[in-house]
Amino acid sequence: MTNSPQYGIVLVTAASQAEAESIAETLVQEKLAACVSLMPIRSVYTWQGEVHRDQEWQLVIKTDLSRFSDLETKVRSIHSYEVPEVIALPLVNGSQPYLDWITEQVRG
Repeated sequence: MTNSPQYGIVLVTAASQAEAESIAETLVQEKLAACVSLMPIRSVYTWQGEVHRDQEWQLVIKTDLSRFSDLETKVRSIHSYEVPEVIALPLVNGSQPYLDWITEQVRG
């Protein structure tokens, strides 16, 4: 991990609540995420030439983006999708005590 945290949100979608909870628990237990929020969503997307409309679960993962590579590797190894969504958004600002808490949770 670098000395200077790079706070961010990583978004991952999952096929079911059970899968979303399993991924979330794994990421928190392995200190790849400080917190994961889960919510049901509807997704419309094209996969293998067909438009799909599916109920999915959105994971909103709060982490230090210096851990992104390890987080992505872990998600891809346990996810049911052939090509799971794993995208990172930087946090431009936040409450310092909360950011400090993220740092404490994701130390390797």
